[in-house]
Amino acid sequence: MLFVVSSNMLFKKNLRPDEYEIVEEGKEDVMRINCFGTSYAPSIEDDPLCMARTIDKLIQVPSVSRIVLDERRTYTYDEEQTLMLREIANLYNFLVKQKKVLQFSSMGISLEYTAPFAERLANIQYVLTNLLRTDPIGAYVELKRLIREQKIRLQKTKHPFLIKDIGAYLNLLTEIYDLLNKSKLIQLTKPYLEGYEFGDRSLYRSVFKPAIAPDFLFTRLMAEPPIDGIVLDSYNLKDSTNVTIFKTPNDIKYKYHLSPPEFNISEDNYELLDLAKTVLAEHKPRAEEFTDIERIRQTFFNIGKDLITELANQKRIEISYEEVEQLAKILVRYTVGFGLIEVLLSDEKVQDVVINGPIGETPIFVVHQDFDECVTNIIPSKEDGEGWATKFRIMSGRPLDEANPVLDTELVVPGARARVAAITNPLNPVGLGYALRRHRDMPWTLPLFIDNKMISPLGAALISFFIDGSRTILVAGTRSSGKSSFLGSCMVEIMRKYRIITLEDTLELPVSALRKLGYNIQPMKVRAALSAGGAEMAAEEGIRTSLRMGDSSLIVGEVRSKEALALYEAMRVGALANVVAGTIHGDSPYGVFDRVVNDLGVPRTSFKATDIIIIANPIKTADGLHKVRRIVSITEVRKDWEKDPLREKAFIDLMKYNAKTDKLEPTDALINGESDIIKAVAGNVKEWAGDWNAVWENIILRAKIKETLVKYANKIKRKDLLESGFVIQSNDVFHRISDDIRERKGFLDSKLIYQQWYDWLKKQK
Repeated sequence: MLFVVSSNMLFKKNLRPDEYEIVEEGKEDVMRINCFGTSYAPSIEDDPLCMARTIDKLIQVPSVSRIVLDERRTYTYDEEQTLMLREIANLYNFLVKQKKVLQFSSMGISLEYTAPFAERLANIQYVLTNLLRTDPIGAYVELKRLIREQKIRLQKTKHPFLIKDIGAYLNLLTEIYDLLNKSKLIQLTKPYLEGYEFGDRSLYRSVFKPAIAPDFLFTRLMAEPPIDGIVLDSYNLKDSTNVTIFKTPNDIKYKYHLSPPEFNISEDNYELLDLAKTVLAEHKPRAEEFTDIERIRQTFFNIGKDLITELANQKRIEISYEEVEQLAKILVRYTVGFGLIEVLLSDEKVQDVVINGPIGETPIFVVHQDFDECVTNIIPSKEDGEGWATKFRIMSGRPLDEANPVLDTELVVPGARARVAAITNPLNPVGLGYALRRHRDMPWTLPLFIDNKMISPLGAALISFFIDGSRTILVAGTRSSGKSSFLGSCMVEIMRKYRIITLEDTLELPVSALRKLGYNIQPMKVRAALSAGGAEMAAEEGIRTSLRMGDSSLIVGEVRSKEALALYEAMRVGALANVVAGTIHGDSPYGVFDRVVNDLGVPRTSFKATDIIIIANPIKTADGLHKVRRIVSITEVRKDWEKDPLREKAFIDLMKYNAKTDKLEPTDALINGESDIIKAVAGNVKEWAGDWNAVWENIILRAKIKETLVKYANKIKRKDLLESGFVIQSNDVFHRISDDIRERKGFLDSKLIYQQWYDWLKKQK
């Protein structure tokens, strides 16, 4: 069953007001207290009675590592805050429950001083049994005052009985004071006690900052920004969600602080959402419904709007049409959707989302486009993790269990799509864990990569030339190097007149976007390399099937297993008449050779079918805090070698990254026309055969066009001109102009081609 009544709802039904239960989450014991119907507010920092009642419960269960107060919202106090309360609870238990205070009655005080004794006993009882539980800071201040008062009396008295009496009382006060002084709560607040007034809870608010979540979801969110945080950036997402990036002095990671609309709606709207989710929980979608996730989301959205409107009428709550739409979207997000993961993925600057196990103990981490690794203010719950796993199983049709502890799939949510890697026991000894790689809504393009300096205009032109020349290309790199995104930009360079077949085990390539842009494209989904059996076809069979589907460009999402052998067999016999490209893990051309031949079992002679290897790697700054993605080399693979392409100098760098200039620069081999691959491409073109200058001029023309497009887009502040829709138009215009001029003049006049293309560009407004 995918949807159940919120655990908070069951929790309220099973427990009376002020009762609690202990829930195991990973290795943590979580105390959940039902605050519905209590005489106190669910806020330890604001309500002294709430603090006292919570401390009473911690005395009963001292092993608790997290506290959840549940009312309209849930207020979660983390391990550090709970530890401070446990210290006070332990101290109270030692002083009161263990009868420490009664020792005061057996300190040898004379009966003639019973009146002062009663007063002092009342003072101690007030501090210990009242203030220590409701206001431990006040108890500390009061003890300090009493000690100072008794010291003054001790200095003034001469009577031996009084000296003994006051001394014993002073010793007890000092003992209690010293114990309280060692607590973390007092250590944190002691510097700010000057001018403290009893009843003032402002110091507690600076220490206790619960993660607040609406009652209809499990995920916790630290609503308050870090006190010592310095704002580095702030921006809004499409759904009124605010993102703020903080730098803090005690953490090298930046803080990614998210404030979504569901945490800022009115109390009435909270109630409507809570009721609506409970009603929708009665509907149990069948597994087959999740094969069309867009449809089921729309269905739940429509039902949600009607339901919220009806509930608002029943409760006599005034609500606008815009509020109904907003609440329905939130409702979908927390029923058939993926909660705050969807909000994170809606941020175009988020590249990766990481959720580590045991889920519930640590926040979500993200990799940000501008600030690299960041820690968020979002802490998912165990229920979140299990719910996501169930949905991923159903959506992918793949198992995730002890026999199959790895699941690779894809996630499509409004405004974003992502690759998902999930792991569980026994591979992950602490339960579930997730890593999500966000993909852009539209494909990356070579001009976009030029704009962010990943590649130079000449490098982009060279790749464009190889794609038009139907070469075999491998884009290699380490994880997070941008190789998959770069492969997508290569697909944009394929002319729309050619058919494309993609082959992936997890759908990452921008197939849907390219189809909408007019491409003749057929995706094929095959079995993941780590999956055992299943209904999906093996990757190697998928490649062989693609060969029977006509003349096509073949794009392989990642070459990682047995499909490599089938791919190279096809390339060697010329079964693929158009460009073949894919990604592979490897940090150098020889690293790619080693992986293909030694790891994947492709014969070394078959490796010669590789024409071009593009290496993409992240480059770290000198301080180690930042990294940028760069194409570090474009290398051709020559064919006149036998055993070792490195020793026999078969790897010829055409372009190489220069760290000093931070640019991809041409090598002498390229400048001097010593590329066998370029000559092979030219040999198939009448106008270029045997004329290196004409070939080089065409490559320079492509570089000039791409560079001009980037500069023009920046000049007129139209970044959309660098997106795939316009870049494809630009490429089409370039090819049409080239063809027209070749027919009219008998050769490719680069100056005239550029001028006509530029005239076209200036007309695009």
